[in-house]
Amino acid sequence: MRIVAGQFKGRPIQAPKTDATRPTSDRARESLFNILAHADWAPALEGARIVDLFAGSGALGFEALSRGAAFCLFVETMHAARGAIRNNIETLGLFGSTRIHRRSAVDLGEKPSGIGPPFDLAFLDPPYHKDLAKPCLESLRSGGWLVPGALVVVETASDEPLDLADWTLLADRDIGAARLWFLSAP
Repeated sequence: MRIVAGQFKGRPIQAPKTDATRPTSDRARESLFNILAHADWAPALEGARIVDLFAGSGALGFEALSRGAAFCLFVETMHAARGAIRNNIETLGLFGSTRIHRRSAVDLGEKPSGIGPPFDLAFLDPPYHKDLAKPCLESLRSGGWLVPGALVVVETASDEPLDLADWTLLADRDIGAARLWFLSAP
């Protein structure tokens, strides 16, 4: 895997050495970030605060940082994935603009004050067909993790429904076996 564009374009990203993660493909990341760059409802990446939940390799967060995001919090419970993220942070020299949070994305609790203000953009890439997106969205909202109207991008299997509750669906796109859902926080 490589970073698609921006400051770190072409730089490799290490993925965890396990079958328990499913990194977002280069093609899907490129499509996702093209949508974010051109949609009138998408926040500017320049200076944005990002939270990457179910981070895996951290590919989505690293892509956002490469394109100008100011900070990314990677949320991941799996030891091998946190190790890969740590290695990627070191390789790219991103110590001051990243943190790794060992916490379940479906049970975030209150946002710790030590990680700064709420986030402008959240990426959720839960395992497919496990119904984890809805509790994760609720956890983000109830814990004060997002600014009002923040953009949340959820990746699911293309055949997987998503219960939006009171979130606003801005757009959705099928990219191969995945569906990207673009939501506005209530």
